[in-house]
Amino acid sequence: MVGLKPSEVPPTTAVKFLGAGTAACFADLLTFPLDTAKVRLQIQGENQATQAAQRPQYRGVLGTILTMVRTEGPRSPYNGLVAGLQRQMSFASIRIGLYDSVKQFYTPKGADHSSITTRILAGCTTGAMAVSCAQPTDVVKVRFQASIPPRARSNRKYSGTMDAYRTIAREEGVRGLWKGTLPNITRNAIVNCAEMVTYDIIKEKLLDYHLLTDNFPCHFISAFGAGFCATVVASPVDVVKTRYMNSPPGQYRSPLDCMLKTVAHEGPTAFYKGFTPSFLRLGTWNVVMFVTYEQLKRAFMKVQMLRNLHSE
Repeated sequence: MVGLKPSEVPPTTAVKFLGAGTAACFADLLTFPLDTAKVRLQIQGENQATQAAQRPQYRGVLGTILTMVRTEGPRSPYNGLVAGLQRQMSFASIRIGLYDSVKQFYTPKGADHSSITTRILAGCTTGAMAVSCAQPTDVVKVRFQASIPPRARSNRKYSGTMDAYRTIAREEGVRGLWKGTLPNITRNAIVNCAEMVTYDIIKEKLLDYHLLTDNFPCHFISAFGAGFCATVVASPVDVVKTRYMNSPPGQYRSPLDCMLKTVAHEGPTAFYKGFTPSFLRLGTWNVVMFVTYEQLKRAFMKVQMLRNLHSE
């Protein structure tokens, strides 16, 4: 058996909330360069005449990261990390940490198991709630990841993460911080359903059929399956979301306009640009996050039970 033993007492909502945010931050630290590579590949092809002169051409995941390190410095794959961690603490805590509570809320009283419809509804609900709260952090993260900073520090558009929030609000209005909310809600409702429902079902079946026990191998397989499903269904919406959020005012009238222009100029395969880094990132992220999350829940409950024993 690998890791801590499952707690006899089910984890509280607060434990799940804190554990999900912490585990997601840890996963982000390990996979952030892959996310940055995905963003660069997704926006490649926009404004082709301008980009031909200004941007290097990226080829593949490793090629993108190596090109960034060579042309922008070794820290460039981590551009936007602060906003990324802020995003995960607010975003993952809600969409993952509250999933079980919302699922129980939707489950009819007396039912032994939650139906797939109930799980999908819970995933959509927590995904939409999370985006509504964390959208400004996502906008800032994408802006940092997509931008190639000038060599002169004084010429940079944003001096830091907090300055980016202020600058976007000042230049584009407060609505600018919620730019792309609709495609992001759509994307994250899909991603959350694919991730949480797939993880939930695979884990449940592995345990029900006694194929594995509730430990690391079970969590690893469930998380890997969740990452693959999430990437396949979410990539088209992810491309539109990234391009729309990164676009200057006036380039696209709406997310639908962004989608139509992408198809017209680059064809439908553009919706799967960055698929490999997306899968590498989501697959790795899901494995690290879910395995860490399961262990953190057990660790937090162990600490809580010890504290209760000492206080008695």
